Order: sequence, then structure tokens, then C-alpha cells
Amino acid sequence: MSVESSFSHLCLEDKIPDSSIPVKSLVFKPKTAKTATPVPIVVIALQSTVTPSPLISQATGLKDPRLARDELFQSFFKCESAKAFTVGYLSNCESPFHLLIDQQLEKLKDSDVLQLNETVYITKSKLFEFLSKFESSTQSVDFTQEVSKTAAQTKKTSQAPSGATSAAIEDAKLIGITVDKSLDFPGWYQQILTKGEMLDYYDVSGCYILRPASYAIWEAIQKWFDAKIKSIGVQNAYFPMFVSSKVLEKEKDHVEGFAPEVAWVTKAGSSDLEEPVAIRPTSETVMYPYYAKWIRSYRDLPLKLNQWNSVVRWEFKHPQPFLRTREFLWQEGHTAHLTAQDAEQEVLQILDFYAGVYEELLAVPVVKGKKTEKEKFAGGAFTTTCEGYIPQTGRGIQGATSHHLGQNFSKMFNVCVENPLGPEHPKVNVFQNSWGLSTRVIGVMTMIHSDNKGLVIPPRVSQQQVVVLPVGITKKTTEEQRAHIHSSAKEVEARLKKAGVRAFGDYNDNYTPGWKFAQYELKGIPLRVESGPKDIESNQVTVVRRNDSRKVVVKLDELETRIPELLEELQADLYNKAKELFDSHRVIVDEWNDFVPKLNKKNVILSPWCGVMECEEDIKDASAKKDDGEEFEQDEKAPSMGAKSLCIPFEQPELKPGQKCVKCSRPAIQYCMFGRSY
Repeated sequence: MSVESSFSHLCLEDKIPDSSIPVKSLVFKPKTAKTATPVPIVVIALQSTVTPSPLISQATGLKDPRLARDELFQSFFKCESAKAFTVGYLSNCESPFHLLIDQQLEKLKDSDVLQLNETVYITKSKLFEFLSKFESSTQSVDFTQEVSKTAAQTKKTSQAPSGATSAAIEDAKLIGITVDKSLDFPGWYQQILTKGEMLDYYDVSGCYILRPASYAIWEAIQKWFDAKIKSIGVQNAYFPMFVSSKVLEKEKDHVEGFAPEVAWVTKAGSSDLEEPVAIRPTSETVMYPYYAKWIRSYRDLPLKLNQWNSVVRWEFKHPQPFLRTREFLWQEGHTAHLTAQDAEQEVLQILDFYAGVYEELLAVPVVKGKKTEKEKFAGGAFTTTCEGYIPQTGRGIQGATSHHLGQNFSKMFNVCVENPLGPEHPKVNVFQNSWGLSTRVIGVMTMIHSDNKGLVIPPRVSQQQVVVLPVGITKKTTEEQRAHIHSSAKEVEARLKKAGVRAFGDYNDNYTPGWKFAQYELKGIPLRVESGPKDIESNQVTVVRRNDSRKVVVKLDELETRIPELLEELQADLYNKAKELFDSHRVIVDEWNDFVPKLNKKNVILSPWCGVMECEEDIKDASAKKDDGEEFEQDEKAPSMGAKSLCIPFEQPELKPGQKCVKCSRPAIQYCMFGRSY
């Protein structure tokens, strides 16, 4: 169906400026009784504006708004899907709806050109001319405000059942985290990252600034992983970020998966380029023409190169910091081998390194396994993966992947060598691998460990491991006493630094110790070391652990040994807690009747499976329902509400004799791990 005609004539057909401003049109379905007709909520906002569900609920007075499924678009707006929807379809709606307009959008100049989707552009004045037809349904919303409780809501809450809850943390101060992790996970996650100074939002939607605290974590990962891959002969290199269209399109099966996300450079200044140039979404097609040039003999093998770089994937899905971004940092390794055996051995070695990043550095447990044919890397022979678990949402998350490409790419790019058996034998196409780990790891770590006080960062990757604070200074403290307390704390700091602990001190007397405690809890500093008059008198310091607020007294003569021990204990406790949650929410389900109820209890499922792709798709479709029969709405924070296959774990439960697939009547060939996923 084309965009509604009374709207399309207002749109621009040519002369689209480069400075057009992306705008999103989102439709939410509020929680509604099964016998009632829902009132859709349409949100028109700048692409860069975050539109949290609690604010939408607050503005409309409707409960639990979730992004609508295609069925709602078809029945209310006569539009085939959410992807095809623009504001032009509002004219097709014959029943009431709410229209929320972003105040930041209203502030734009009338002449500004807005990009509604990949093909539809309109000036701001023409858009608002069209929207004026729905004035009675329209409401202006400031999406930058904190979710607050209005007088009407307060009254409503007082009349609500005792079980009703608000996401706001009671008595929360605005400088800290103001929403509860268990009640508004997306809102909590956004605050954790920004108030914890991990990142900041950028003026290009889907792109973020990594602040020193998060980049330090990436540097720690780089240092650890770089040493690991160099120990097996990998060398670092760098290839350009640009790739020509003819090279990118050479391997069609591979490119097909990335095609909608490829960003193209079409102009230099005001001049059109003769040939558009893509910004790499990944580097197989960038690197492999040169592998063909450099690899002439089997003596040149193996060739093992890695690069630390950024890639761009211009997704139009709702961006999520670290998890789903348009530009992200990663490493990508690309290796060439003479035999499949050597290549496959390396794939598993790299996967072990990735598991080490998660488990040894980030204190995050993972399950190692193999992707199904449906989920494997496009153009590869097979994909291995380590899969994590987010307890708060009960969803799995892909941690890192290591792919065996077989000879698919070497045949396409003619990467071949003389046969070691002699010139009378045919040339051999090399066997290739590619493997990558991105800054997504930081988001996974943050979601799993952090709490309502702020970040919780494992000591091995934390930019700072210890903050030293002088305490016990009051109005009655003399200048001499104050100087002695400070000098004692500074001596503790110096000793810790000399012992290799990443420590710093805060000696600013303008802030109270309580304010400092909250500030460094918010930033996730693993240990707080307090030194006051009583500590000095007892020749000790008081240490507070960030993860559980447990206090430990450490004698000064044990400082250099006990503090590193406490850091390692904290690291282990974080891992053990996360592993216990993952293990207790990874359940074996043999019968389909139990599958969705178990899934809805925030579990990932291990089930016997036939290995057939159609059955895999059927499981995903059929599990997008609650056990009470109510369908899940697609949620902007949950790209996959049905249970997709996460991996075929290497550690397999034993199949029973005659075991059938959990969904169909075919014989099961293995257990597969399914779950709702990011």
C-alpha cells in the first residue's frame, strides 16, 4: 500500500538536502482488557530522542505501552507493517488514537527537511500542516524530563491495588539512579550509563561517545586478548574503512545479510562520486583481494591478521547503547590456512579466548556452542559462539562469534596456493576463518552486575580499582588534625599504587563523605578505603566492597597483600553470582507444553531438536505467545520476542532413546538452546 495520498503530495520528491534530520514514527499498544479495543499511541520524535515507555504512559494515562505488532498496523491504519508505516497512514485510522509529538521536533525551523524513512522526506512546516488535522488527539511531550508522579497519578496510585508498583526509586536523588532496575530496565540502563559516566549521547542517532571509564574497559580487553592472539601467531594490521561497490557485491551471499545496513558515501563536497563507496560493515571483502595477492605458496601459510577498528552498520531498529549501535569498536581477525583441520582448530581456540574475556575479565558466565544453519554467519561453513544471559529480562545475548569460512571466500577471491604434493596436482584453495568481539561486551557486563546505586565494574577491567577517602573531619577538627588525616590517606594511596593497585584519592573537603560514597558507588569503583582518626589510631583502614557494601577492616601492615586479595574476592563473587543465576535459569524442556511457560519465567531453554530449519522458525513463531494465550507485543527494547535458537551447546545433555524433537514429531538429533534474545 502506498503512503496515503493526502500526505504524499506534501512530501519532497527531489532536491533532498544532505542536512535532512531523521525522524521516527513509533506506534505503541497499551495494556488493554481482552474485551476492550486498544487506543494506539503514535509517537513522532527526532531519531535521537529517547522515548521511554514510562513517559509515554505518564503522558497518556495508559498502562504499559509496548511497540505494536504488524497486526495492529493492518487493522487500525491499513498499513501492512510497522516498517512501512509513516504518519501519512494516520488518515486511514477510523478509531481514536493518541498522538504524541516530541518538543525537540517542534523547536526545529519550519524550513528544516525531515527524513521520515529511507525514501520519504518532508519539511517541518508541511509535516505540522498535515498533523494539524489530528489536533484533538495531539499532545506535545518533553521526552527529556524525568518520569514524575503527577497529582492525578498520586491519587490514582492511592486507589490502586496494593500490588501496583512504580519504577521510581523512593527518595532517589536526581544525581543518582532514579528508576528501579527491576521495574524499568531500559530506563535504568540508560541512567546507569550516562550518570555513571560510561558514555554520552551524540547528535547522530545510534552513535555514542565512549567516555574514559568505558574506554578503559575496552583497553583492558584489548591488552588481554591481543596477548592471547599474538601467542598463536596472529599479527595486527589495518585496512581502509572504505570498500568499492564492485568488491562489496562480489560475494553476494555474504553481502546480502549486511545490505540494508551498509552506509554509502556518494559525494565529495558538492560533487557526486563516480562510484559510490561503502563504509565497511565488516572486512572480508576489504581484505581478501589482498590475501589473494600476498599468498602465493603454501609456505606463506598460515596468514593470520587481526585489526582493531570500527565498523558501521546503519540499522534502523531502535538503537541501544553498546548493544545495537550504528558505529562500534571491535576487533576482527581473518586467517588463512592450508588445511581445514588447522582452521577449525583455530576457530575453537579463539572461542576459548572469547569465553576468557567474559569469564576471566568481565565476570560474566557464557555457554559455548555452534550456531544453527539459520543463524550462522552468511557465507561461512559454520559459526561458533559464546552466549550470555541477562537475568533481569531473562533474555540471551550473543557474546562473540568465531566463524569457519571453509573455502567459500577463497574460491570467490581466488586465494589459492600450489599443491604441496607437487605441480601435477591441482591448486589448493585456502581454508579461512574470521572472528570478532565488539564493545557490546561492555553493555552485557553493565546489565548483569550493576544495581540501583549505579555501576558495578569487575576489578580486573575497572579504570580505577580503589578510591581512598579521608573521613571523620568535622567543624571541630583543627587544621593540624585535618592535615594529618589527609597525609595518612595519601600515604595509603601511594602504597597501593606502588603495589600495582589502580588507586586514587579524593581530598576535596567541599563535599561530605556521604556525598563521595554515593558518587563513587554510582561510578562503580570496586573498593572504597576510608581512613579517619579512629583508623589512624588503630593502624588500620576500613574497606567497603562495592558489590555488597560489606565492610572489612585491614591492618596497615597487611595493606599491600590484603587489598589485592579483596579485589580478587570481589571479582570471583561477581562471577559466581552471575553464574548461579544463569545456571538456575537454563532449564531442560522435553515437551512443548512446558516450553512457553518455562520461557515466560525468564529462562533460556535446552530442548531436544530435529535440526530442521522450518521447525526452528516454527518454534520462534509459536513461542511469541504467553502461556495464557496472550500474544507478546514487539517491544523496542526486545528485538526478538519469540524464542530463537541461541546455539547448539558443546556440552550436551544425553538424548533419551527414541527422543523426539520438542516441537515436531521428527527424531531429535541434539539439544539446542533457545531463548528470547537481544
